[in-house]
Amino acid sequence: MNPRAALRPLIAGSTWRRGVFLLLGGVLALPYGVLVVTFAQLFGNPEAPWPLVLALLVLATAIAVVPIFHGGSRALEIAAVRGLLGVGLPEPVPGRRLDRETRLRAALWIGLHLLSGALVVGALFSAVPMALAFIIAQAGLDVGFAGEQRFGPFDGQDTGWLSAIGVLVLVALGYAVAGLGALAASMAPVLLGPAPAERIAALEVRATRLAERNRLARELHDSVGHALTVATLQAGAAREVLDRDPEFVRRALTAIEETGRRAMDDLDHVLGLLRETGESSTGPQRTLADLPALVADTRAAGQPVRSRVRGALDGLPPAVSREGYRILQEGLTNAARHGRGPVALRVDVLPDGLEIELVNDQPEPRSGGAAGRGGTAGPGD
Repeated sequence: MNPRAALRPLIAGSTWRRGVFLLLGGVLALPYGVLVVTFAQLFGNPEAPWPLVLALLVLATAIAVVPIFHGGSRALEIAAVRGLLGVGLPEPVPGRRLDRETRLRAALWIGLHLLSGALVVGALFSAVPMALAFIIAQAGLDVGFAGEQRFGPFDGQDTGWLSAIGVLVLVALGYAVAGLGALAASMAPVLLGPAPAERIAALEVRATRLAERNRLARELHDSVGHALTVATLQAGAAREVLDRDPEFVRRALTAIEETGRRAMDDLDHVLGLLRETGESSTGPQRTLADLPALVADTRAAGQPVRSRVRGALDGLPPAVSREGYRILQEGLTNAARHGRGPVALRVDVLPDGLEIELVNDQPEPRSGGAAGRGGTAGPGD
């Protein structure tokens, strides 16, 4: 057997981290040990008032059991397992009530954690000092052993054997800690792993986040695409009349500047929402309240727009108003890129929804119909 491989569990960083995890369980078990010792002394005292002792026992038992079955204790254990045992358990779903099976599994895990931790702490405070005393005695230092003292088959004069026993005790304790830590790491997914309901809830949360990120990506595409289209048309028109109409060129450059600034605001806002850190930008979200500016930008780019709005746009739900703006933005962008002639835009705020219509001609009409029309969106869409 390779000696280096045999010693690896004693010097591995994972063993030390797992040892800290076990010690944490021992620290948490100390109050329970104090309660056990206290009530053992009370029951051993014949003069103790039995009704009061029993009432205190019931109250102490209730207080001691509550943390074991509480969902917050499970969350703390999961954090400790991830950080110290290196087990990739998923985070608990916030605000979700635990079922009975999950609580029982978590309570069993916490009980085993406290028990194993208490055993490790007990070994540290009993076996380790004795083993160190045996080893130090070999160096000739006085550790208080008398010659007539016996330790099994050995007495205080057998310092060589006692030192060897001390080394073996320390090595055995190291392997015991490594074994208990490895066992805890293998049992953690079984006892602390998510229940089927938690897995479903986590998948729902993930699907919601993916849908939101896709919506933001589409929003960014529409905003930047519209800004680039307007800027390209403005730049092309300015180039054509650069020598003949400097005032038009000045207005075109101003429109390009304003369009680019609004696109940068939208970009900053969307990227802020997409950051994994959860930071959000202070940039505004475009809604139908910004429709006049959108129409003005499109007209400034050289695309005629006939706009008609009926109803109060500021009374729409935020989600509907935002999506309506994006639909119109995409429609005006496509009309500027691929259509010809004026664009007829109609927005009607209805009692039960929002109606949008956007009509323009195709470059080579084949059927005489409109190139595209809008639809109807309800408040909950």
